Amino acid sequence: MSVKAIFFDKDGTLVEHHPRDADPLGMHLCSGAGAALRLLARLDYRIFIVGNEAADAVRDRLADLLFREALSLDGYCGADKLQSVAREHDLDLTASWVVGDVLNDVEAGNRAGCKTMLIDNGHETVWRLGPHRIPTWVAPDVYSAAVVIANEEGSVR
Repeated sequence: MSVKAIFFDKDGTLVEHHPRDADPLGMHLCSGAGAALRLLARLDYRIFIVGNEAADAVRDRLADLLFREALSLDGYCGADKLQSVAREHDLDLTASWVVGDVLNDVEAGNRAGCKTMLIDNGHETVWRLGPHRIPTWVAPDVYSAAVVIANEEGSVR
């Protein structure tokens, strides 16, 4: 049986914006991210991070931040790898979500067949719309996004 996942964009969605060349120890979860992830984990979502940085130090820091929230990460991938990650982990993309702070994240999720959530926190500045760039939902922050996803499941507790 396939399982569902949440693919979170890293910068500006799950963690505060963090320059690529900055020390990973300066990376911090966005406000409400830990509670959001715990809510989604209770709903049996697998948690994946979508990002361009593949540095081990960044991955280690993310794993540490999630460990402090009593969470674990199921994987890390690039936006162009959602379908291959889904095959590898037996994920049902139609039951899964991509959550990001720009329309490029939404487009990647829609093209992969996922539901999509745009975190409207001011990071999207171009607003170039198109058929794949319309989110399923819009939320002001990651915790609100988790609540919307839980409501979609009829599982708010």
